[in-house]
Amino acid sequence: MNDIEVPVLLHTAGRAAHITLNRPRAINALNHAMVRRIDAALTAWERDPAVETVVVSGAGERGLCAGGDIRAVHDDARDDDGTASAAFWRDEYHLNARIARYPKPYVALMDGIVMGGGVGVSAHGSVRIVTERSRIAMPETGIGFVPDVGGTHLLARAPGELGTHLALTGAQIGAGDAVSCGLADHCVPSASLRQLADDLAELPVREALDRHVQPLPAGELAGHRAWIDTCYAADTVEEIVRRLFAHGDPAAKEAAETLLTRSPTSLKVTLAALRRARRLGSLERVLDQEYRVSCAALTTPDLVEGIRAQVIDKDRDPRWSPATLAEVTAADVERFFTPLGERELGLARPDTTAEGLR
Repeated sequence: MNDIEVPVLLHTAGRAAHITLNRPRAINALNHAMVRRIDAALTAWERDPAVETVVVSGAGERGLCAGGDIRAVHDDARDDDGTASAAFWRDEYHLNARIARYPKPYVALMDGIVMGGGVGVSAHGSVRIVTERSRIAMPETGIGFVPDVGGTHLLARAPGELGTHLALTGAQIGAGDAVSCGLADHCVPSASLRQLADDLAELPVREALDRHVQPLPAGELAGHRAWIDTCYAADTVEEIVRRLFAHGDPAAKEAAETLLTRSPTSLKVTLAALRRARRLGSLERVLDQEYRVSCAALTTPDLVEGIRAQVIDKDRDPRWSPATLAEVTAADVERFFTPLGERELGLARPDTTAEGLR
């Protein structure tokens, strides 16, 4: 089997071990086999004293990772009982938590497109590098889903209501905003990433970074904080939309119009998940919650319909059910958070601290 056929490439160079997501034609979308291979590599390298740093990157020119393999989720939810998707998420969320507590530096090169599952294998790392090419998003509400892979944990901790804005709209952000929202740490020119990887083979992480880190580019969200914090502080999606339309800033109206194209159920469940994530505290508790939500989403028509419209048929015209925010009841939302009994993810332990992990 040649490198083109191997979805995750693994190699060591000096003091660094490298994970390369290698499905460039799919922007390195994650599938179950890839998650298992990454986890096995982390196990081996954790025990290997020769490995001091782990580096994750994506093959091709388009980005680190566009997310999970949602075509497979679509087919599983439509044609089967969802067991395969639930098993994938179980292992994926375990991997997300493992990355967050990995005992060695975990350097994520977040170049180009980094969305959904791509955020999960990067933004929980201890050293998160963005570039001028980075486009980061959690776009799940547009496919009838809810931010997962620890995304609600990360976005709930963003300043003010920035995380609520990003989670509900699925808006893409660049390097400056990614750092200010707590999704990344440093900015390095895209053209310097190969040399940075070479330097990590010979140098401690801090010394290697000092050779390449550049001043952060200006973000766009800071100039919109006034209306974002005011509008998204509302307790319901309906009130958020009303405030956005009532605000004088054209960007607020644009955000409201975007929300009205998203799955009404996904919007309400996402808002509830974010608010609960703030109280849950630890990443493990939030991932346990996300697993309940994801499994519930498999039983709704919106997940299949959203993926169909955005990815399969690409008509960009999903027919959501229910079709309006008013039709989504509190009971509909609460169903997504119902405990799963023996099927619980079970990441949270009694000794998990309230502060949790990144």
